[in-house]
Amino acid sequence: MSGNELNEGFLRQLPRKGVAGQQLSHCYSLSSTQEVVIGRDPKCDIVLDSVLYGMVSRRHAAIRPLPQQPVSWLLCDLNSANGTFVNGQCLHGCQELQEGDRITLGHNGAEFIFECQNHQPTQLSSPPLISITPESQNSSNLTPPPSDQAVSFSQLFPILSTGRDLTSKAYLIPGILTVIFVVLMFATVGQPEAASFNQILVATYLAGAAYYFVYQLCGKHKPWWVLLGTALTTVLILLGPILPLFIYIFRNLLPGRFPTAIESVSFPELLVRMFFGAGLMEELLKALPVLGAYFLGRRLHSPWRERLGVWEPLDGILLGTAAAVGFTLFETLGQYVPEMARNAAFQTGQGAGQLVGLQLLIPRILGSVAGHMAYSGYLGYFIGLSVLKPRKRWQILGVGYFSAAALHALWNSTGLVSGLLLAGVGVLSYAFLTAAILKARALSPTRSQNFATRFLKRP
Repeated sequence: MSGNELNEGFLRQLPRKGVAGQQLSHCYSLSSTQEVVIGRDPKCDIVLDSVLYGMVSRRHAAIRPLPQQPVSWLLCDLNSANGTFVNGQCLHGCQELQEGDRITLGHNGAEFIFECQNHQPTQLSSPPLISITPESQNSSNLTPPPSDQAVSFSQLFPILSTGRDLTSKAYLIPGILTVIFVVLMFATVGQPEAASFNQILVATYLAGAAYYFVYQLCGKHKPWWVLLGTALTTVLILLGPILPLFIYIFRNLLPGRFPTAIESVSFPELLVRMFFGAGLMEELLKALPVLGAYFLGRRLHSPWRERLGVWEPLDGILLGTAAAVGFTLFETLGQYVPEMARNAAFQTGQGAGQLVGLQLLIPRILGSVAGHMAYSGYLGYFIGLSVLKPRKRWQILGVGYFSAAALHALWNSTGLVSGLLLAGVGVLSYAFLTAAILKARALSPTRSQNFATRFLKRP
């Protein structure tokens, strides 16, 4: 190849497998001076459909020209959630592209073939393509409009062609569960004897929604029955003899006794009591099912040990937050709501008692994302991290246990002092949880197969 020859690069997008209907194969020109960004963000140079390619990040990968003659191109992963693959191999950082390389964004995501042609500078002919320009960054400019003369059967009845995606894209199941809970709640309206059942429905639905939010952020599949079993195991622990034993140890032997209504204590003393009586005690209680899943997983063979056990920080977060759901439901429905409802009913009547109970139930359950789920998920991260780094196991577990207990104690203490401070601690706890989730996703050995929801749009 002489020095006067130039390279011209293209990305040819392959049709999506398993999607009904005719699909067009697009060819995108690669710039020899500027990078081309691929993703779901409308500001990307190559914009992918969010419905078809939910596993692709908003800014997933970039193709950058190398300053040499003839020009060549470098493929770089932009810290995507589900990884970038070249010829089936996961890309770490950047890699120079070769003619015919097959690029896949995410697990079974959008696929491209890299094509490169060389020609003389005077050569005018080139293959048909869609050029990437600043004016054509929107995906609608890259896709030819469909013909309005013919309508396919799948277009008239879309459920016949997209039914499989409904369950895989998390559209159908949350909606079905919402409809079921709404119908059940309507069935209890106007029935005083069903007030307790209505409270259980509301609490279960809100707790499930809060957990589903965390589950989507984690982006790792875990069987629903494992998560539900973790929550139920936590409830059984609270109903068994372990809770009285823990209360005796942490609140009688150790300085964790809660102050009475007429007792006046300073804030530092209150913080110490809450650290032992609430933080250390309750976080250890919620960690027991997670530790049990870890030891159970070690005794099983693949794939059951991966499904049930704790093998990475994401496993610990998912199981820890599931245990927190069980703890929150038990504490709210079994202690706080009945107690508040009885006090209100004694003063103003049964109807007012039910209303007060519902008013307390909603913020306690929704607040669990920045409360019990935040502390337990944060500790679960350290439990999973100790599995990845067994030589530093006790150091890791100690840092996680005491920091989660400290956040818990700070929440309980500020709640008795100021609502504004309580909100600040809640935001801090949620920030700790989300930071742990982000780090766990980066450390995950199964990162290329995981799904994830981003928090904010990248600049």
